[in-house]
Amino acid sequence: MQQSAERVAVIGAGVAGLAASKALGDRGIPYVCFETSDDVGGTWYFDNPNGRSAAYRSLHINISRRWAGFRDYPLPDEFPDFAHHSHIHAYLREFADAFDLRRRIRFGMTVERAERLAEGGWELTLSGGEKAGFDALIVCNGHHWAPMLPDPPFPGRFDGISIHSHAYVDPTDPVDFHGMRVLVIGIGNSAADIASELSRRGLAERVVISTRSSAWIVPRYLSGRPFDQIATTKPLLPLAPQRLVGGALVRLLNGHPSRFGLPRPDHRFLEADPTVSGELLNRLGCGDLTAKPNVAELRGGSVAFEDGSEEPFDAIVYATGYRVLFPFFDEELISAPGNVLPLYKRIFKPGIDDLAFIGLAEALPSHFLFDEVQAGLVAMWLDGEWALPPQEEMEAEIAADDRRFTGHFKPSPRHTFHHLLPVYEREISKRVIPAGRRRARAARRPG
Repeated sequence: MQQSAERVAVIGAGVAGLAASKALGDRGIPYVCFETSDDVGGTWYFDNPNGRSAAYRSLHINISRRWAGFRDYPLPDEFPDFAHHSHIHAYLREFADAFDLRRRIRFGMTVERAERLAEGGWELTLSGGEKAGFDALIVCNGHHWAPMLPDPPFPGRFDGISIHSHAYVDPTDPVDFHGMRVLVIGIGNSAADIASELSRRGLAERVVISTRSSAWIVPRYLSGRPFDQIATTKPLLPLAPQRLVGGALVRLLNGHPSRFGLPRPDHRFLEADPTVSGELLNRLGCGDLTAKPNVAELRGGSVAFEDGSEEPFDAIVYATGYRVLFPFFDEELISAPGNVLPLYKRIFKPGIDDLAFIGLAEALPSHFLFDEVQAGLVAMWLDGEWALPPQEEMEAEIAADDRRFTGHFKPSPRHTFHHLLPVYEREISKRVIPAGRRRARAARRPG
């Protein structure tokens, strides 16, 4: 095995990988970052040659400028409230340059296999067959790149065109949807964006959006201010008042989703991710877009729905989410069946003391700041300033956090790793870090 001069390997140079690289560099920890693509940015790199970006041409970020960026390097004031993907990619490129991160990134290099050694540490097999050894591994490979289709699949078959939203670029790529009858399956942000875009006059002949569970639709603005700047308060309200106040605001501003033909949500507000859209309800209200309940059966050139109706379609766009995958690990060591991977503070796997994950969370309201907090803790750990708790304590706290942060969500692969940033950040700074520092000091004492 070729031994690397760096102590730590980082997989991925998207938001999480850049946060990790910056935190390690700040502490002078030797590392190397492996990135399959030819540039930083991950999913925000539109038309990324690694094939993993979920960005479509019209994509804008669904969090406002206040939350979209790192504290160490805020987004420029001249950016719009809800930046286009090109703005975010440019920002991430500037971030990498500002902190001289590129010199430690090996572009065009895929980690094909990560094998944990019996004596500890990792052997990585890289594209081209090169091997390198590291003391620790940080995984930042993202969770919006492996499309997930309905499981079990809908009964029957569909004879038209079927794509996942991950492949969608614009109304003409990879499919020219002009004049087509299109069914969009899903009710998340991507489904709302794509259905709204295709239903504009002069594009698809007819667009229908189908949803199993429906969703509460959150506007981008309230009284001229981004909604997430008003809804996210400090100190953060407990969940019950959040649900009560937030749900009341959404109903006041948008009315009930069933008013627009969407099925009645099968959950209370904040028991599932709300959908952020300033256009979906307008399209439904204007008749450019039609809502249907869940698919009952695919019937060749048509689709039957659970309300007993049936319509012909030329194409289906599945906006049905993503699987969490780690193709470089043996599944027996690390896998996430049903998108479930128990991690202490969404970072550490009990029993493996030289591995960390960053960015493996749906963080509200900001994954940028969440990743930054995680990266800071990981760097403290690798620097010896902070130590992990015993395995039994980690496992108990994982169970408690699951009840606390995801227990109120309806069971779904979409809701297995949610966290609230203000709560998470306060807990890390006020409790987790001080306790870990005490453990690290105790471990260094003689005897």
